[in-house]
Amino acid sequence: MSATVEKTYYTESELAEFEAIIHRKLDATNSEIEFISRTLSRKDDNGTDNTAVGSKTLEDGADMREKERLSQSSGRLKKFASQLEAALIRIKNGTYGICKDTGKLIPAERLRAVPHTQQTIEAKLARK
Repeated sequence: MSATVEKTYYTESELAEFEAIIHRKLDATNSEIEFISRTLSRKDDNGTDNTAVGSKTLEDGADMREKERLSQSSGRLKKFASQLEAALIRIKNGTYGICKDTGKLIPAERLRAVPHTQQTIEAKLARK
């Protein structure tokens, strides 16, 4: 009867795959953050859309809500980008893919779906 040895780390090629996934997600996230920043920085840009005088108050309220929504989105995206950058650091220092709670290897399928995770799904569910 042969015992199966549990894998405790990812190979260089596996880490390169995860790194590529992280870089793609980070590039997309940074592009979205840049877009939101450009959108929010257009102060008092009335253009040709704002020609009606009577609806100015309603538009101001809608504009404020939209700016707040964009600001919140930007904050979430910045946090996500920070988590992705931390994952790249973990790849470099050799701790990527190891659950911070159990010390077990996080399944590759989970890392492909959530490349910044630091927990196995079991550890995450146990914390709730």
